[in-house]
This record gives sequence, structure tokens and C-alpha cells, in this order.
Amino acid sequence: MTRTTNAKDFGRVAVLAGGWSSERQVALWSGEGIQAALVSKGVDATLIDATPEIVLSLGKQGFDRVFNILHGTGGEDGTVQAALELQGIPYTGSGVLASALAMDKLRTKRLWKAEGLPTPEWLWIECESDLDLAAQRFGFPLILKPSEEGSSVGVSKVKSDAELRSAWRLARGDTERVVMAERFIGGGSYGHEFTCAIVAGVALPTIQIVPDGEFYDYNAKYLSDRTRYHCPSGLPDALEAEAQAICLRAFEILGASGWGRVDFMLDADNRPWLIEANLVPGMTSHSLVPMAAKVRGIDYASLCWQILEGTLADGAGGGG
Repeated sequence: MTRTTNAKDFGRVAVLAGGWSSERQVALWSGEGIQAALVSKGVDATLIDATPEIVLSLGKQGFDRVFNILHGTGGEDGTVQAALELQGIPYTGSGVLASALAMDKLRTKRLWKAEGLPTPEWLWIECESDLDLAAQRFGFPLILKPSEEGSSVGVSKVKSDAELRSAWRLARGDTERVVMAERFIGGGSYGHEFTCAIVAGVALPTIQIVPDGEFYDYNAKYLSDRTRYHCPSGLPDALEAEAQAICLRAFEILGASGWGRVDFMLDADNRPWLIEANLVPGMTSHSLVPMAAKVRGIDYASLCWQILEGTLADGAGGGG
């Protein structure tokens, strides 16, 4: 990766935030933090509440590169990445293909399984009758979630038959999203939910998440002050190294680059199981990538700088 100590090397930077997905508010919070951090380090960074029209005009507006923090649909699925590629504007994070793959949890899991990586068994819920098949196959509790949403939007931990239909309706939403059921993984003696942040090809210390509620949903992620995080996570050294290696491999298999986060869970035998990859993760006060970076001695502003440096690499158009 090309590195710089001169803020002027970045030129004019557009921090793309907000957007038009269900995660709009989180993306605004993230963008505000990033823009302030970059400005504090002398970068000419402008916060932009993105619309499709604005994204398509960034080149004409004279921006040299983009810090993309648009979570969810549009910003995380390859759409904005493709628009920036067409304009020849370098941007943070992964390219078009990796972004599209990671946003689609069904195809992500198919790819990981084909490569021999551990991910919980799943079932594509094509119609309501598939709910009963999922219950028979996985038992309770099980997870129902949309295949292409982030921030745990529409996700439910289903404990009984009585909850299946309402969880199905929540996961489908008004736009009839693709829904998947997933075997619930739990019982690990070192904790249940974990994540591993990856920046510039390096797996940062894992984080153990103890959510406020049944699981790490939108409220637990962004609104609650009762969700607890442990970083370092408390995993034994060997298990920590194993989990980091699996997450880094999962990231690489998707063709991801620059930065991101891979979520995993531990089963009763303390084996890691991959859940999903987030290639434009949150950068709010509650977010996990800054937390892991801090343990490595990287403060928030330096983290933002390091991520932006990926756009200086030769051929950068997706994080280097």
C-alpha cells in the first residue's frame, strides 16, 4: 500500500454518508465522525449526504477521491462502487464484485462453504411453507433474516412455531426481500458473538459482543448503552489466532480489500462459525472497527487516515 504523511496528497475528499438505504441514519453518524477526523488531520474532506444524482456528479464537482461510508443498499452492494469506477474516482473499501457478493448473505455462504470454511447450515425461504421445513431441519431457536440487509435489519431469533410467521413477515418487509433461515450457533464457553475487524490486510484483535437483548440487533448495535464489548475478547491465544485466520481468509475469498469486518460465533465446542462480512462497517461511537484499532494503538483519526490511504495505491478503485 502507498502511504503518505502529507494531507495534500489526498486532494479533495468526498465523505459519502447518509444515502437511501434503511441504514441511512447510521451512515450519517459514521460520516460525521469520519469527516471531522480527517479535517483534524488537515485533509480537505467534505461531508456529503449522498443521492444517486450526487454520486454520479462527483467527478464534475472536482473531487479526487471518496471515503465511502454508505451502509447497506446502494453504498455497500457495488452500485456506488461501479458509479465511482466509471468516473475514475478512487474510493475506500472493496470493489464492485466483492461488495455485491458480501451484501448477499446467501451467495457469501455458498462461496465460503465451497471453499471449506465453517458457516452455519442455512435454507433459502422461497415461500411460507419453507418455514416448517426450516423448523424441522434446525429446531429452535433458529435465525430468520433478509439476505441483503445490514445492521441486523429484519433479523429475528425465533424460539417457537408461534413466532415463525411474524418473523417471516418482518424479514420480508414491504419490498418482499429474499429471506433465509440459519441454524443458531451458541454455547461457547468464551462467549457467543464475536467480530474481527480487518484493515489493510491485517486482522485486528477480535471483539466479544454481549448484546442488550436476545442478540446483536439494531437497538443493541446503535441505540443501547447496555450492550457490552470486550476487546481483547478473552479468547485463548490459539483460538484467537485461529479465528483471525478464518476471518481473514473469508474476507480474501470474497475478493474484499481495504477494510471491513467479519462476524462469527462460537459453538459449544468453541469452534468459530462465520456469519457474514461487512465491507462498509459502522464508524460511529458504538462501532467495532475503531474499538479494535484502539487496542492496537490506532486512534480514530489515524484509523480514518489509514483507510483513506488505500485509495492512493496503484490502480486503487477499491481500497487497493
